[in-house]
Formats: sequence, structure tokens, C-alpha cells
Amino acid sequence: MHRTQIPAASLSLLRRGTVIPAHLLALDANRRLDERRQRAMSRYYLDAGAGGLAVGVHSTQFAIREKGLHKPVLELAMHEAQHWEPLGGRRPLFMIAGLAGPTAQAASEAETARALGYHAGLLSLAALRGADEDALIAHCRAVAEVMPLVGFYLQPAVGGLHLPVSFWRRFAAIDNVIAIKMAPFSRYRTLDVVRGVVEAGAEDRITLYTGNDDHIVLDLLAPLVLMREGQPVTVRIRGGLLGHWSVGTRRAVELLARIHEAVAADAVPMQLLALDGQVTDCNAALFDVDHDFRGCIAGCHEVLRRQGLLEGIWCLDPQEGLSPGQADALSRVHDAYPHLHDDDFVAANLARWLG
Repeated sequence: MHRTQIPAASLSLLRRGTVIPAHLLALDANRRLDERRQRAMSRYYLDAGAGGLAVGVHSTQFAIREKGLHKPVLELAMHEAQHWEPLGGRRPLFMIAGLAGPTAQAASEAETARALGYHAGLLSLAALRGADEDALIAHCRAVAEVMPLVGFYLQPAVGGLHLPVSFWRRFAAIDNVIAIKMAPFSRYRTLDVVRGVVEAGAEDRITLYTGNDDHIVLDLLAPLVLMREGQPVTVRIRGGLLGHWSVGTRRAVELLARIHEAVAADAVPMQLLALDGQVTDCNAALFDVDHDFRGCIAGCHEVLRRQGLLEGIWCLDPQEGLSPGQADALSRVHDAYPHLHDDDFVAANLARWLG
């Protein structure tokens, strides 16, 4: 599957910039897939106005592969994307499947995702730790032969690799790469990605998405102006593919719309800038920054548990859960920033999603 085969409306949405939540995983008390609540989560995201779903990614838990859940979870999300009638009516979506493992595994996962109707694969390189740059690029090229790719710079604190400008320049030169999710949680490394794309002359083909959950608002507001052959090249981060947006998704959609309006008007209100610190404060609690992100998935689960979408915060790994003090931190930011959570929206629609 080549990028030119992606439906025009879906590709246009990706390029314009949209909200793509990193889909969570609903488990029951026995740590088995809770299909009813897994579907309810997808319905929540779709009703909230998300432009697509990213499924089988870090927030969905990479261990779904060991449990034989990768394909079933992808199937559930795609079924809802194709059949659920969202609030406001059906609209184009851009569906992304997480791809991981050595080359044979990642290519096989890409074939599965392509057959299910996913538009692109978000390629994790964590399994290739220790490989040199030539091997990493060969891996990416092989998987790109199967389906269009979204690059993924995952922060090292949760298993990512350090990837220099030279890697991103070569990666951006792969014809079937259509976007990059930048999630190194570092200004320096985020700029490495942008430099690589610009040096490859790929800024018109590759759309940049923030995965920097600690810097969401400013990533989306600030133009990035780099030099190429003595001339300035301006690029923007158009949307977000974020674990943070697996909760508060309705508010995220409203926020991105405000940001797009401000960028189009070339006038950024101070109150919009002020949201950057508030969103980052929320993320510190959600992602458990005080404990080096150990509770980042459980924190997202806890928000949805409190709202009733999830029955519990169970993860596939029994050792994963909230860190000491994280529940109190989540309560603090919930009470401090009511304009950033979806409590009322979820309460009004929960029975419909669980039905």
C-alpha cells in the first residue's frame, strides 16, 4: 500500500492537523480484554470529535503482542470507526496502527493493519536497541514497503532510542513516510527531527505531529523556521498523536480548533499561551513525572475509571499501577482546571457508549 492509495479526505485531514488519541486498553479484574469497555472508549473518542485513533501503540501497552491481543484490539477499534454513528454525523478519519518488534514482526503487523483498513503504521524502533543507523533505516524501508509509515521518536525514559539528525534525514527520504510523531520530551531532539525533515526536502510530504505531552500547546502554536541552503524554511506541527489526549479528548478537540484559528489569524491570545502551563501541569500528574513516568498508563486509566468508562486501572503487567501520591496529584489538577476535563461530556453519553 502506497501513500497515494490513502483516501484523499483522510489524507487531507492528517495534513491539516487533527486530534488522534493514543487508544488505551480496557481490561477486567482478571486482566483480560473487556470488549464492551474497549468499544466504549473508541466511541468516546469518536463522539468527542477525534480525527482518528492510534491503536496498538505505547498507551495500548506493547505487551498486547505477547498476549495475542494486537489483532483483536485493532479489529475492535476499526469496527467502531467504520460502524459507530458519532455525534454530528460520520466524517473522514485517519486510522493508525502501532507496529513493533524486529523487521519480520513489524512487517507482519503492518500486513494485518493494512488488511483491516488502517491508513498508516506508527513504527516503534524500541526492539532494535543497539542496531546501527544503517540497520534502523533498512528496517524502516522494509516496513514502508507494506504500508505508509508514521515515524515515532519515543522518549528514552519509556524505552525509546536516541535518534540523531542523520537518522531523521534518511528516514524522511523514504517515499512512503507521511508523518512523524515527535515524542522525545526534549526541545533539542524535537528540533533534530525537524532539521532532518527540512534537510531531506520532505516538509511538504511529511506532516509533523506532537507527541510531546509536556509541551502540547506551544508545539502546536510556534512556527519552526530553519535554514536550508541559505534560505529560511518554515514548518509547523499540525496536530497531536498523544497519550495525554486519551483523556479529556473533547477538550483537546476544542483546544486544537482554537490553536488553528489563532495560527490562521497570525494572532495568539495570551490566554491561549497560558494554557500551555496548565496542560503541562495536568500532564505531570497524568504521566507520573515524579516517578519517571512509571504510572503514565495507569494515570490515564484512573481518569477514565473515575468517569465510569473503565471499571478499573488494571494493566497487563501486574506491577503497573498508580505511584504513591499520584491519585492525589490527579485530584489536584482535576479540581484546578475544570476547563480541561470531560466529566460532563462523559456523564451525558456514558450509557450510550456502554450500550
